[in-house]
Parts: sequence; C-alpha cells; structure tokens
Amino acid sequence: MRLTRILSFLLGTLVFFGVVGALALWLVYEHFSQGLPDYYELASYDPPVVSRIYAGDGRLLAEYAVENRVFVPITVMPKRVINAFLAAEDKTFYTHPGVDLPGVINAMVVNLRNYGSDRRPVGASTITQQVTKNFFLTNEVSYKRKIREMILALRIEKAFDKNRILELYLNQIYLGSGNYGVATAALNYFSKSLDELSIGEAAYLASLPKAPNNYNIRRNHEAAVERRNWVIQRMQEDGHITAAEAEAARAEPLEQRSRAATEHVVAEYFAEEVRREIVQRFGEDGLYKKGLAVRATIDPRLQEIADRVLRQHLVTYDKTQGYRGPLKHFDSVETWQKTLEELPPMPWLYDWQPALVLEATPDAATLGFKDGTQGRIPVAALGWARKRTPEGRVGPAVKAANDVLAVGDLIATEPLVEDGKRVEGAFALRQVPEISGAMVAMDPHTGRVLAMTGGWSYQQSEFNRATQAKRQPGSSFKPIVYLAALEAGFTPSTMILDAPIVIDQGPGLPLWRPENYAQDFLGAATMRRGLENSRNLMTIRMAQTIGMAKVAEMAGRLGVIDNMQQTLAMSLGAGETTVLRLAGAYAEIVNGGKKVTPTVIDRIQDNQGWTIYRHDQRPCEGCQLSDYAGGAMPEIPDMREQVIDPATAYQMVSMLEGVVLRGTGTAVKAVGKPLAGKTGTTNEGRDVWFMGFSPDLVAGVYLGFDQPRSLGPKATGGGLSAPIFRDFMIEALKDKPATPFRVPPGIRLVRVDYMTGERAGPGSEKIVLEAFKPGSEPTGAQALIQGVTNYGQDAGYGSIIPLGTAGEGYQGGTMIIDSTGAYGTDQGGVVSGAPTQPAQPDQGAALPGTTTSPDGAVTVDPGALEPSIQPTGPSSGAVVTPQPGLQPAPEQPAPGAAPLQPAPAPPPQPSAPATDSSGGIY
Repeated sequence: MRLTRILSFLLGTLVFFGVVGALALWLVYEHFSQGLPDYYELASYDPPVVSRIYAGDGRLLAEYAVENRVFVPITVMPKRVINAFLAAEDKTFYTHPGVDLPGVINAMVVNLRNYGSDRRPVGASTITQQVTKNFFLTNEVSYKRKIREMILALRIEKAFDKNRILELYLNQIYLGSGNYGVATAALNYFSKSLDELSIGEAAYLASLPKAPNNYNIRRNHEAAVERRNWVIQRMQEDGHITAAEAEAARAEPLEQRSRAATEHVVAEYFAEEVRREIVQRFGEDGLYKKGLAVRATIDPRLQEIADRVLRQHLVTYDKTQGYRGPLKHFDSVETWQKTLEELPPMPWLYDWQPALVLEATPDAATLGFKDGTQGRIPVAALGWARKRTPEGRVGPAVKAANDVLAVGDLIATEPLVEDGKRVEGAFALRQVPEISGAMVAMDPHTGRVLAMTGGWSYQQSEFNRATQAKRQPGSSFKPIVYLAALEAGFTPSTMILDAPIVIDQGPGLPLWRPENYAQDFLGAATMRRGLENSRNLMTIRMAQTIGMAKVAEMAGRLGVIDNMQQTLAMSLGAGETTVLRLAGAYAEIVNGGKKVTPTVIDRIQDNQGWTIYRHDQRPCEGCQLSDYAGGAMPEIPDMREQVIDPATAYQMVSMLEGVVLRGTGTAVKAVGKPLAGKTGTTNEGRDVWFMGFSPDLVAGVYLGFDQPRSLGPKATGGGLSAPIFRDFMIEALKDKPATPFRVPPGIRLVRVDYMTGERAGPGSEKIVLEAFKPGSEPTGAQALIQGVTNYGQDAGYGSIIPLGTAGEGYQGGTMIIDSTGAYGTDQGGVVSGAPTQPAQPDQGAALPGTTTSPDGAVTVDPGALEPSIQPTGPSSGAVVTPQPGLQPAPEQPAPGAAPLQPAPAPPPQPSAPATDSSGGIY
C-alpha cells in the first residue's frame, strides 16, 4: 500500500511537472511567435541574382549584382556537392523535423561547460534553421533569436519539402569573397561549373559556411586545407565516398583559379554604356537583382582592334609633345624593391611596367623592377623625351639620359624593340598620353555598335568621349550641308564660287572673315571639288543659297544636332555633337538613306529566359516553327524609315569616296578597298575627326584634349585621325572582299570633266563618273553659285556679294549687304564707304565686275572673271538662273515643300569665328 502511494505521488508529480512544462513551453512558443515573419514568402523566393552581359560571340563582357549569385535548381545540382554540404552542416537533414534535438541538447551542455569563458556559444543549427536565419532573422547571438529560429524552422518543415529547403540553402548561403550560392562560388574559386568540381573542391565549398574568411585559400591556406580535409572525412564516415576516394581527395592540392582571361571580353567603356541603358529601361533593381541576360552588340575582334589602334596613335602623337615628367618621385631608393611592391595597382599602364630609376648617367639610366630584376634605358631611346617648357613648348634635343631622368623617378617602361627584335635588358620610356579621343564602329544597316572606345583607359577616366563628349565636328559636318543642297535640286557638278567673303554678324559684332585652310581659292569649282578639298567658302555660299533652315532640318533629321542654331558658322561644323551621333548619320548615308538608331544591346532576357527587350522589332511570320520541312524562307519586312532619298544618299557616298581618292582623306587609300569619308578639324586644331565607311561598316574617330587646346599648328583630321581610321579598316576588312558601294535604281552615271562639271569631251584631261538623278545631268547651262541673297533670309546675319576678279590667288573685294544698306570692302577686307543710313545698291552698276538691273538683281560680267571661273554655257553670266532641276531663288520654296515662313530675327553668331585646318570652324 505504501509503495502504491509513493508511485502515485511520483506519477502525479511527473504529470504536474509535465503539465507545467508543457504550459511553459506553450507560453514560450506563444511569446516568441509574436511578430514572426511570414515564412510563406519562401514559396515565391526571388533572390537577388547576378545580371550578365554577353558579347556578340557569347563571351562574358560584364556582371552586375548586389549579391553575386546564380540560381541553380536542386534537380540539376550534382549529388557530390549536396553530400558535401550535408556531411559538413547537417547529416540528419532528411530525418529531423527542422530541429535536431540531440544536437540542441549537446550544444546546451557544451555552452554550460564553457560558461564564463571567452568561447563563442555553439548553436547546433540545422540547414532549415540556417535558411530561417538567412532569410528572416539576423546573426544576433542570443537565446531569443535561437528560439524564434527553431519555431520558424518547425513551421517551414511543415510547409515545404526537404528538397525545396535545401535548394534555398545552397543558392542563398554566403561563401566568402562576394560569392552567394554554390554555383557562383564554384565559378569564382575554381573556374568550374558545379558538375566539374572534384570531391576535394566540393568539400572546400562545404567548409565555408561556418566562417568563410577564416578559410580563405590565399590568406589562410593551411586552415583551409585542414577544414577541407575534415569535410572529406565526414563524407567518408557518412558513406558518401569510399576510403580510396577520400584519400585521393585529401591529396589534391587546394588552389584557387581565377576565370581564364579568354572567357572575358575587356571593353569597360562599352560595358558601362550597356549598363546605363539597362538602368534607364529597368532601373537599378532590374540590373543588380533580377538576373538579366543581356546580349550586347559588341564584336570582340573589332573592339580589340579599335582599342589597340587608338592607343597606339595616342602614344605616337603624345611623343611629339615631349616628356612631362615621372609618375612619382621618391627621395630614397635604398629599399627600392619594397617601394615598388607597395605601389597601388595602375591598370591604365596596360602592358607597361612601372620602374624606379636607380642610377642616371649621361649614357643610360639604370632601372629596378618589382620582381627584383634590373634594366637600363639607353640615351638613344630617349630621343622623343624632350622636356616641356612652362609655356608648353618642346625643349631642345636630348643629349644625356640624366637630363631626362633622375634617381628616384617612378616611370612607365616597356621592352625596347629595334628592327623588330627585343633588345635584351634594354627598355623604352613611356608616359600615359595627355591627349584623349574616341572611336566608334557600327553596322550601318542596323545601327548595331560593334566597337566603342571612349578614351585611353576607363580606370583612369570613366568619361566616355564617344557618347558624352560634345565637340565641334568641323568639316566632317559638311556632308550634311551638301546633302541638303542635293535634296534641294543641286548636283555634284553644280559650280560654286570659291572666293573671299566678309560677313556682317549684326550690330555690335565684328565682321566675320572665314578663310580656307590653305588660304587660297579655286575660283569657280564643282560641289564635288569643294567637298573633296574641304573648301570653307564654297560651303558657306551653298549654305547661304539653300538657307540654313534646310541645313538645320537635315542635321536634326539625321540625328547629328537637335534644334541647331541657324547661322552660317554652323555650316562649317561650329555646332557640337558626339562621335556616336555623327557615326549614325554617316550610316544613314551609306545604307541608302534608311533611318538607324545606334544601339549597344541586341536583346535582354529575364532570369526565366523570356525576352523582355529586343532592338530589332521586325515581325517574322513563320520564324517560330518547331522544325523546317522545306519551302520558302520567311521574309522579314524592312521597317526602317526612309530619311534621305536613296539617289541623294548615293550622290553623297560618291563624293565622299572622292575625298578618300583625291581629297583631304587620301591617307585612307592605303586600305586598298572601296572606302569613303570626311576629315574634320576645328579652329587651331583643337578637335580633329575622321568619319568614314565601307559599304557595310561605319567608323568614326575623334582626337582632342579634354580641356580643349590646340593640337599643334599643323594638326588636321587628315593627318591625325584619318590614319587611325586607316589602320583600323586595314585589320577590320582584311578578310572581307573589296565590295563596291551599292548604286540604287534610278541613278545615272555620267562621265564629266572633273574641273568644269560638264560632260566629258575630247579636251577633258580629268574625268570622273558622276552620279545624277534623272533630268539633272549637265546641259551646258548651269549657274554659278555666288552666295547672293537678301538680308533677313534664314542664312543668318549678314549676306555677301563677291566683287572683282577671281581665280587662283583671288584677292578681290567684297560687298556687304546688311540692315544698314550696302557698302564695299577693299582687298584687305577693310570696310570703305560704309553708309551712316540705310541705302540701296547703286543701280548704275558702278561696282567693278557687276551690273545691277533696275529691279536690283546683281549679275557678273563674264569679262571681269578669270577664265577658271567663267560661268558655263552660252549665258552672259546671270547668276540667278537655275539649271533645270535646281532650286529656285532662296525665297521660293522647293517643289512640294511647305511655303517658307518669314524668318525670325537670327541670334548673333559667335564673335569672329576663324577657319580650321581642314575646312571646319571653331
């Protein structure tokens, strides 16, 4: 009986404490369950995933991510990787309910034993608990966080299956060095995909979740190997691998391997342009978190050529400007190797090596390199390194090495090469060019940008001069003027007077006296000759004749300059644009006048593979078939807008081809294939350009200082930029056939005299095959464009009438017509007899070489002109009679065009603009 009572008491006590314990657990559960996150968010798990940009050949161009992660479904994850993580982190994962109770009890015992010590408490977290912590909680070390973690883990286990939880864990876990998830870690640690990992490599990845920084391969190699081997042992104990496999895995060397360089395309300026466009379309989150797959338009081969050729020519020019001094100077070279080892990286030096000058004598300078080796720079290799004066001029010739280099100078060097052979132990002095520039290559039919170089180095300056630098294009803008003239009815054989001009810019402003670069004059010459030889004065006369409103409209239509100021200076390239925009305009010229939009992106896909953006919007019916059983191929319609008449575009192509064959761009002839283009240089040679194309490739080059200043008194687009275009095209087209420019239907090719523009005859010494629209062929009665117009038209302030004889070396006077009336200038351009009140031209025809009719029309007396500029045909020289097909006088609209509106008061032109070196104006 007594035993029964004792047993009843004990049982009651147990029940009491059991109820109390259960109640306590329930209260704890209820307390810590308050405010827990909604774990059902895991059902729609959308982790931040890396976005990748791929080049045209499929190689990686760039990656962008907040967390460098690639999501891999558990169904395709190798068992070897899964088993390694289970062995290291949670061997009972597939059997416990979310919490490993024996592990928790063991952790409590260990923590009680270590109470009062400095040891960090152990947690015995399961993989489910780690998922809970990574997604919903913090890394706070407390029992409160641990209890909340266990509650959530139990709930998650009931809501999701084990494979889904493991998939979340393996894709979310941080594995050090900016790697999130096992796929990214495998790629960045070992340059392998998951299925290529060895047992040892999988074990190393599984060793990282506990403390990634403690097991860094390079910083803590011994600890990393020890931890990896521990995981291998656990894999063997759990039966995932055999003893032989474990032994072989432990014997594997643990080495981190970066991705092979051949898998990357290096084009920082291009990648940044792609990044900007993605952010503009999809925002920062779209780029950095949504795992976009972007196919860029870049052609890696052309990009490498453009980068290399531009840098080579920047260095070549920079060497003509003398030596600006060392990268840095150190007072002592006693510990020179340590000094070099402590230098920060200088990626903008590319293949050049930084070196420290250890000794300098008249004959040579002794150099020390980071690896402890030494070399020398002989004085003969320093010929270009003349010192710069404070005024920026180049000093005297170098006679001694120690006149250029001093002990303690940190300099850039590269191996010295003579006659194509490396000179052993000898080096050449180099310096990062001060000049900069840009180059763009484009497919003219689609607008796909194939190469883009925005400067010397993206690491040195992120400013992209191809898309962000607005500079004056100089004479490379002139094709826009002549396109407007061709569209207005003029032809490449139209005769234009090349003679001095003085233009009144308006009240309070000085007279503008534009000049040709060579400061000579052709007299009467064809439009073709004017463009090929980049004659400023002919361009001004043509722009004044057709009106600057038409030029501005053409510039806007082709995307060169929006809302361009309608003043004559703009006809010579005084406006501002970018290399990319101008390349787009040249693409529209060579592709037959079709509108193209320059683009750096072909297609963008989301992380599920759906295309969310495509540059080519053409529909393709029949392209989505599962298989092809023969029959007609699908036809893709051409949806491009026709912005220029194809015949007009070809006439310009033909004239620009003449620029290369006979004009300012003859440096390009060395390519040996059909090419066309135009040089451009601004005032004082501050900006030099060459824009050109083959039938299927457009390229543009710009050079200049970021803070504009002269490149030199003889700097021209033909001398500096055209050779860059040439060298690029030689390599870009070396495997391409010599394709001639395509002639559109309706063009009539006529043999004409190059000098007169008339049909070639027996006495013609120089003949060209000229392109004409039907009905505009030479008839022998064409007019001479002399720039005669009335004040107030859209040509801008000031109108001109050339006076006196003209011809080779023409130095005649000029009559100016402005708001105050008419007055003349002497041969030096000095105003004489300027009236003090409005006046009309003398109807008595007292001006030399001209007659004025009662209605005020001015004509030129043929007898007063040199033979070289005689108006052609039987006419007595009337300058306002247009050839059939030519536009009437400027105040009349072109056939089919809207009536001209009264021009608003034009704004003042830039004060006294001056000529440039190849025909442009600053």
